[in-house]
Amino acid sequence: MKKNGKYAWTATVGEKGQIVIPKQARDLFQIKPGDTLLLLGDEEKGIAIPPKGAFATLFEKVFEEGEG
Repeated sequence: MKKNGKYAWTATVGEKGQIVIPKQARDLFQIKPGDTLLLLGDEEKGIAIPPKGAFATLFEKVFEEGEG
């Protein structure tokens, strides 16, 4: 599903806890085999996989002083 540049896909968790990122998402975000992805978790909002190159900015925002 796509709306205003935002997308939603589904992925099934396998027996080993692995998920397969849908091909359309891999192509769109240029995710290649062997890439390392950052997973961020929030107990209320769930899990997010931010785009490559955004790690430093996201770390600063997620772990700001005064939060959590």
